[in-house]
Amino acid sequence: MHTSSSEIALKFNICEQLTAKKTKLAVIGLGYVGLPIALEFAKNISVIGFDINEERVQMMREGIDPSKEITAAEFEQKDIYFTATENELAEAKFFVIAVPTPVNRFKVPDLTPLLKASEMIGKLLKPGDFVVYESTVYPGCTEDDCVPILEKESGLKMGTDFKVGYSPERINPGDKVHTLTNVIKVVSGNDETALQEVASVYEMVIDAGVFRANSIKVAEAAKVIENTQRDLNIALMNELALIFDRMGINTLDVVEAAGTKWNFMKFFPGLVGGHCIGVDPYYLTYKSTELGYKPEVILSGRRINDDISSYVAKKAIQMIIRNGKNISKAKVLVMGMTFKENVSDIRNSKVIDLVRELESFSLQVHITDPHASPIEVKEIYDAELVHEIDDDYDCVVVAVQHKEYMVLDETYFKSISTERGGIIDIKSTYINKINDLDYWAL
Repeated sequence: MHTSSSEIALKFNICEQLTAKKTKLAVIGLGYVGLPIALEFAKNISVIGFDINEERVQMMREGIDPSKEITAAEFEQKDIYFTATENELAEAKFFVIAVPTPVNRFKVPDLTPLLKASEMIGKLLKPGDFVVYESTVYPGCTEDDCVPILEKESGLKMGTDFKVGYSPERINPGDKVHTLTNVIKVVSGNDETALQEVASVYEMVIDAGVFRANSIKVAEAAKVIENTQRDLNIALMNELALIFDRMGINTLDVVEAAGTKWNFMKFFPGLVGGHCIGVDPYYLTYKSTELGYKPEVILSGRRINDDISSYVAKKAIQMIIRNGKNISKAKVLVMGMTFKENVSDIRNSKVIDLVRELESFSLQVHITDPHASPIEVKEIYDAELVHEIDDDYDCVVVAVQHKEYMVLDETYFKSISTERGGIIDIKSTYINKINDLDYWAL
C-alpha cells in the first residue's frame, strides 16, 4: 500500500501529539540528569518516569529526590507517573534515555546500562516513535552501537519507521544558576524530520532555546569536548600547583594576580572526580585509540589529575612527620567525601583515593561529610563516615569546599587538633586565615 508524504509527516508529528496529550514522553533513568528533565516536561505533557531501582522510584512517588537536588514542591502538580515496570513504557512514543555511562577500572567505557536500555526500548518501539539519547558517549555510539539494537529488537528501521536523536545533558549538580531551562540545549537527529521534531519537543521546556547540531556525531563530540576542555584546564592548574609548591608560592595568589588580565581564564587546582569531567575524556580517547590515534595531551592531563590525590596524601604525611608525630599512631580527619561541594553525590569521588593513600601508611583516618549518605559511602567504597568528630587529630585534610566548612576558623581547627597539628587545604579555603597551626594549600 502506498503511503503519501503527508501521511509520513503526520506519523512523525510527535510534538503535536505530546502537546495534545494523545501520547506520552518517557524518561529512562531518573538520576541527577533524568529526573529534572522528566519533571520539567511534566509541566506541559504526560510523562512516564522509569528507573530500574524500585526503592528510588518509591521515593520519587513520595516527592523525594534520591539525589537531593530537587525539592518536594517541584514534584507537585506534574503530570508524571513513576514506575520500575518496563511494560508500562509502551504507552509512550517519545523516549529520552538518560542512564549512566561510566568507565570501568581500566578506564574503558562501560556501555552496559546504555545498551540494556536500548534493548528494553527496542522491544517496545512502534512505528512513529522517537528515541533520544542524553547519556554522554563517544562520537558514533548512538548510530553504531545503540541503533542496531533498537532495530534488531523492534524489527523496525531507523528513518522510515522510527526516529533517533541525541541531545547531551548539561546538568551541573549543585548549580542553582545554570539550570536545565536556562542553558542552551544541543539537539540532533538522524535526519531533518527527526532534528526538527526533537528540537520542537525540547523547545517546550528549554527557555534558553536549542542549538541544532549538523549531525548526531557532532552533538556527541560537542559533549565530550566540553568536559575534556575543562579537565585539561584543571590539569594545567594542578601541574602549576606542583611547580609553585616547590617554589614556595601559593597557586591561588598566582591566579589572582594573573586574573587581572582580561583574557586570563581563572581555573583552580583540585581533585577532579565525578561522573563528567573525570570520565568523559576517556570516552573520546577510547574511540580515538580505536581509530588508530593515541591522544597525548588529553591522556597526559588525565594522569596529572588522577595523581593529585596521591600528592596531597604525601604532603599530609610530610606534615605529620615534620611536626614530630609517630606515623603509626597518627590520626587524620578528612573533611568532605562528595565529588564536589554542596552535593550528596559520591560517585567517582577522588577523595577515596586520598583516604586509601593515607591508610596505606597505617594512619588512622576518619571521614566526615554533611551531605554524603553514610549508607552509600559504605556500599560504594566500604568506608565509614564518623558520627562524632574527635579532638585529637594530628592533621585535618579539608578535601571539599562545602558551605558548612567555609565559615570555620582557626579556633575550630585548634579545638579538634592535637598540639602541633596541621591543616591540608586542597581548595585554599583558609589561605591567610591560619596563623598558629601548620598549614599547606594546593
